[in-house]
Amino acid sequence: MKSLKVLVLICTIILCGLAVLSCLKAKEDDVSQIQALEKNLADAYNAKDINGIMAAYVSDDSLIVFDITPPRQYIRANAVRKDYEGILAGFPGPIHVEFSDWKINAEGNLGYGHGFFRFVGTDKDGKAWDTAIRLTDIYRKVNGKWLIVHEHGSFPVDLATGKADLTSKP
Repeated sequence: MKSLKVLVLICTIILCGLAVLSCLKAKEDDVSQIQALEKNLADAYNAKDINGIMAAYVSDDSLIVFDITPPRQYIRANAVRKDYEGILAGFPGPIHVEFSDWKINAEGNLGYGHGFFRFVGTDKDGKAWDTAIRLTDIYRKVNGKWLIVHEHGSFPVDLATGKADLTSKP
């Protein structure tokens, strides 16, 4: 009887360990999928591919983006698309974007990522831009695919002057 209890205890410990490992593996897979989403998003920006950009976002009315350009929020995918079309049109030549110091966490069907987004290009008036913003993305897993459901971009502000720090460095 005592050996049966020991055997049951050992089996329980093994099963618990396997369950923990399974959860860790699922979390690693989710983070890898979100990393791929953000890489594809950067590639789409660099190619000025509006459809590729929008593929990273939910395509319905639940999308909300707090962009650095007015108005203070874009609600619904069609409004976000129009915003990004305007941005891309404002930079007729090549652009380069990159994400840095990106941290991702995912649990279940929700996740978030945050870090810095750098945008380099020359606008239609010939002004060179090299701008860095703070960015936070909130992700939801929809039909097995991670998508951005909320995005918030911002600049640090110099409180003495009230001006945004457009090239913020750590």
